[in-house]
Amino acid sequence: MRLAKLLLAGLLMTAALAAWLPADAVEKTTARQRMQNRLLLAKARIKHPALTPVIRGDREAKAALRAQNRAILQRHPEWFSAPFPANTLHLQPIVEKAIRRLQAQLGKPYVWGGETPEEGFDCSGLIFYAFNPLLAARLPRTANEMYHYRQARDVADSELKRGDLLFFGIHSREKADHVGVYLGNNRFIESPRTGEHIRISDLTDAFWQTHYLGGRRILLSSTVRFPG
Repeated sequence: MRLAKLLLAGLLMTAALAAWLPADAVEKTTARQRMQNRLLLAKARIKHPALTPVIRGDREAKAALRAQNRAILQRHPEWFSAPFPANTLHLQPIVEKAIRRLQAQLGKPYVWGGETPEEGFDCSGLIFYAFNPLLAARLPRTANEMYHYRQARDVADSELKRGDLLFFGIHSREKADHVGVYLGNNRFIESPRTGEHIRISDLTDAFWQTHYLGGRRILLSSTVRFPG
């Protein structure tokens, strides 16, 4: 407050002098006043340095807090499985809700045309079941329709994140006939084929690399239904 008053007084003095001093004298006075203001600011910074945040508590309290944080992260490792841009952090709970719905179906049988936990799922039926309740608009039913869904966004291999859809052309490179959901660390969940069960597979496997068509992101700010 005192510094502000001093600076204001200096400005008023400069304005008063400008009314009757010659132009060159006013310029010199103004320059001297600017220098004086800079010196006042420098002294104020020395006298009142910026405060450094301090975490309060003794060593035992800090150690207990760190242990508590580690325990929370162990219970919820998916929170940091892949980085989320700041502007999409609000989508993370929605992504995890879809992942939980998918993981709850692990071990269920592949059933062509199936799209409920009671009957089982085919590949796109599993995604249809897990994602539709979270989306503002109804997701297409087949893998190829999902692959060409206009509201989804293409994702580069290096930018894949949990919840992205992975598409494969098993019988033809011209058409997506299989789809899974990326979990992170090159793993994805899928309902593979007749006689198999819903499982987690490795994207780096040679078979999947041979038939991989690309990834698409459907859980976006423009597509999800809030609250997720």
